[in-house]
Amino acid sequence: MKDIHEYEKDLASIRSMMERSAKVLSLSGLSGVLAGIYALAGAVAAYYIVHYPISPLNQRIYSIRDPETLTKLIALATVVLIASLATVVWLSNQKARKSGQTLWNPASKQMLFTMAVPLVSGGIFILIMLYTGHFGLAAPACLIFYGIGLIQAGTYTVNEVRYLGFCEIVLGLISAIVAGYGLIFWTIGFGALHIVYGTIMYNRYDK
Repeated sequence: MKDIHEYEKDLASIRSMMERSAKVLSLSGLSGVLAGIYALAGAVAAYYIVHYPISPLNQRIYSIRDPETLTKLIALATVVLIASLATVVWLSNQKARKSGQTLWNPASKQMLFTMAVPLVSGGIFILIMLYTGHFGLAAPACLIFYGIGLIQAGTYTVNEVRYLGFCEIVLGLISAIVAGYGLIFWTIGFGALHIVYGTIMYNRYDK
């Protein structure tokens, strides 16, 4: 008969398998770092589109009213988003393969759906704000809806994702109070916070 230690090992193995099937554990920390770097590069490009040669600390909301400038910013944000998503999917898939898992499973499907609801609705809301001229609240709304999406997704993956979501929401609310400095808060939220989050994830789960 098995002794108590063997039964404990069996229970630990069962618990591990259940956790792997219920949660997405293959998210790559390196992809978070790279996404942050993409966001920083995008913020620099946005600065040159909107502010240069004037300091970004000066409020320049009026400059975004130019349709050409607004189109450039939307195109830039789209490129950063696509590059970030592609990097996350590719590196996380590589990590999943190394551990003998599959990235596309019931848990990841559920995570994608719960995250997509606030992100899609938030994206539409932000486009409506831009269309109606409420430019100062666009960046705060990006951070807040993204944070909500992360908190939703955190149910199906590691807790660090949820903590990042709370940070994004707090940053978005602060940004809403001082509307007009959206680029600075956008840089912190999507750039610096992602690099910090990705570094923590890499040190805890990727090594």
